[in-house]
Amino acid sequence: MSRLAAAYGQALALHRQALRRWEAVRRSLAAAGPPAPGSPELVARLARLGAALAAPAPGTAHPVTTAVPVRVGEATTFDGGFPVLVPLAGGNHLAVDADARDPRVGELLRAVVTQLLAAAPAGTVRVAGIDPAAFGAAFLPLRPLLDAGVLGPTATTAAEVATLLDDAERHARAAQHAARDDQDLLLLVAASAPAPRELARLAALTHAGAPAAVCVLLAGYPATGPGEAAPPLGATTQLRLGERYALVGDPPGRPYSGDGAGLAAPVVLDGDPSHATVTGLARRLAAAARRAEAVTFADLLPPRRWAESAAAGLRTVLGRALRPGAPGAGVVGGEPVTVAFDDATPHWLVGGRTGAGKTVFLLDVLYGLAARYAPTELRLLLLDFKEGVSFTEFVPTERDPSWLPHARAVGIESDREYGVAVLRELRDELTRRADLLKRHGVSKLADLPAAHRPPRIVTVVDEFHVLFAGNDALARQAVDLLEELARKGRSYGLHLVLASQSTTGVEALYGRAEAIFGQFPLRVALPGGAAVLDPLNEAAKALTVGTAVVNTAGGAAGADTLVRFPDAHAAAADLATLRHELCEARPAGAPPPTVFRGYETPRLADDPTWAGLRPDVAGPPLALVGRTVDVAGSPAAFRLDATPGRHLGVVGTAAAGADVLRSAALSLARQHAPGTARFLLAPLAPDTTGLADDLAMTLAAARHPVRRLDAAELRAHLADLAAGGDPAVVAPPAPTDAGPTRPAGAASGGPHAPSASGAAGRTYLVVFGVDAAAGVLAVGDPATFRSGHDDLRAVLRDGPARGVHLLGWWRGLRRLGEDLGGSQHRDDLACLVALNVPGADLGLYLGAHDLAYAPRDGRALLVDRHDQRTALMVPFVGDGDDR
Repeated sequence: MSRLAAAYGQALALHRQALRRWEAVRRSLAAAGPPAPGSPELVARLARLGAALAAPAPGTAHPVTTAVPVRVGEATTFDGGFPVLVPLAGGNHLAVDADARDPRVGELLRAVVTQLLAAAPAGTVRVAGIDPAAFGAAFLPLRPLLDAGVLGPTATTAAEVATLLDDAERHARAAQHAARDDQDLLLLVAASAPAPRELARLAALTHAGAPAAVCVLLAGYPATGPGEAAPPLGATTQLRLGERYALVGDPPGRPYSGDGAGLAAPVVLDGDPSHATVTGLARRLAAAARRAEAVTFADLLPPRRWAESAAAGLRTVLGRALRPGAPGAGVVGGEPVTVAFDDATPHWLVGGRTGAGKTVFLLDVLYGLAARYAPTELRLLLLDFKEGVSFTEFVPTERDPSWLPHARAVGIESDREYGVAVLRELRDELTRRADLLKRHGVSKLADLPAAHRPPRIVTVVDEFHVLFAGNDALARQAVDLLEELARKGRSYGLHLVLASQSTTGVEALYGRAEAIFGQFPLRVALPGGAAVLDPLNEAAKALTVGTAVVNTAGGAAGADTLVRFPDAHAAAADLATLRHELCEARPAGAPPPTVFRGYETPRLADDPTWAGLRPDVAGPPLALVGRTVDVAGSPAAFRLDATPGRHLGVVGTAAAGADVLRSAALSLARQHAPGTARFLLAPLAPDTTGLADDLAMTLAAARHPVRRLDAAELRAHLADLAAGGDPAVVAPPAPTDAGPTRPAGAASGGPHAPSASGAAGRTYLVVFGVDAAAGVLAVGDPATFRSGHDDLRAVLRDGPARGVHLLGWWRGLRRLGEDLGGSQHRDDLACLVALNVPGADLGLYLGAHDLAYAPRDGRALLVDRHDQRTALMVPFVGDGDDR
């Protein structure tokens, strides 16, 4: 009983002491003047002031640089209640000692989040949630904000919490580095405290200050084990929960009390915002986000065209930065994302699945560069290896004759050989630039005087994996060239962009991919293109079409920028306007780009070399057979001079063999004045009679003597030509005598007129199907014992010196070898066009064991044994309009 009496006495003494202190406070406040403390008037004034502060006009205060007064509940007194507000953002934070498993805490957090979003300008606050204790249950009522892209997925596991804190720390560092007043706020809401290590990282963010643009709402603090000290918080208002009320501590810098006791009134915490409030807020923020996300093509363009210098590199705006938001999406920030070709990022690697927007991305980049840099500063080489028309709009067409003046060469559905030709051209350019730098005593392009500085070259290769398909000699050559260009290109202003669906599984790159791709520090991952990033970098795992991850550290995690770029296809009219503007401003005399269309077969009449052929051009006549697969679109042709063996042989069963002979004959005829060349046509192969008749009519219309031969007549003419018979020609028949019913040019013999090409006169023996005459040529003459093959070989050997040239089509490689008399006589037919002949057989015939040739429709191999020249070509096709 004595103990109970002592405790009661002590409690009574403390009560009386409290009453005395309360009365002393009342007297002191009364002495300070009206209004009297504790009066209804004071409480009413607090209520009015709190209500005004708790409902500011939207957008009147920025949540980063200025503290926002946020209501947390209502204080209760004997004279009524008033709102309790605490400062948040601007470097201020909030901590609650209980977590969201107490329903009041979840309601408070949701109310605070809603108020901050409503008070801030739309799109300036991003919310990230942490709830390992309740698996995100505290954030479920805020689901409309998740759909609006304002609230990110809740982190519930240790790995997810660590990743979210990584993002928060990057955000803080970037904001501190930018040091601007208009930074966006990251609202980090921990509905339950994470593990001690992550809790310490959260606490560290509360010490980062206003420039970090992070606000922490931490529930469950302190959440430590026995004997453990909670990490100290900076600039944080702390709340302690009782059974019915909460006690609010002193806000940082604005204390309620003089002794650190906090607000001397119990507080009833606010409840959940209504569902209508949350959905209405989400609707407003989503609409603002959609407006902000409308990145247009005009956003990529500079205010003035061709106003920038490429001396130190090339730069262009790609789009606008995205802040992580809802899964697979984001909220567009205000910062434009600039990408560059310079010493730090000389080459780019772009990855994305089909339909992910690679073409749109490349068009955005190319048009952006072309608008900033003049053709004297920038040159483009564009290759597309897929079945598409990615770069067609950069070249003149029948529908639109404009072109991009920066484009030098454009390949559409390119061949691998064309790609290697482009890389070879770049390697030659690298050598030229290396010599230029040496002459000026500098080590890189930027150090050259402006008057001597060549333009930077950007080479874009779409679906580049096709270039390295297989492991043949061509693929190995492509890899060697690519590696050299990737290593040396940055110093000489040569930049590469490789785009593909995948960068793995390319056989020719085995063992060398790391060395090559290591020279590509800028990586762009589109949807489905995460393979261009480091395997541990998951930044691209949830991308949507129109967004990309831009990484400037070779794909390593931590150097990623999420960006939204505009749809160039949707801005087709703007692109056309820009292209026309740039084309009109091109330098005087600037030619259009050379175009290689892999799907197109060229016509002789459209070839510029054909248009320039005339009788008054000096030198041996040129036999045009197609176009070479190279950067310049060079003619595939042979000079038929007086050197032994200057004849044309076509080998292969493809019907294009007849078109090759026709093109050669027409181009030769165009270089001779009327009457100075004779054409002997022998259509021996099936289905060549009609073509030979058309060719005879065309040649006769040009006033060249023409004669049709059958196999027996071919044998007789070979004997005459081999014996040195006069191949001279007579004056051509009158045009009225030339017709399909008359053997064109039947007259022979007589004096000849000199040709403009320097020869006194030439005879062209054009045989469609030499192998069809094998039986006739094999028969020997009873008197001389000479066969037709002997005469054929004599003509091949001695004919060019007398102005006689054979244009022959063999349908079999073995028959060709036998007609020549074996491999030792291969040089007697020096000019060869191989059609659908197996590469191995052709290599064996030519003695070239590493010949990289895969026969296919629309392609042939040009071989000139005298010039040691081998090149892939596209044969001409005839349409009857060549004159």
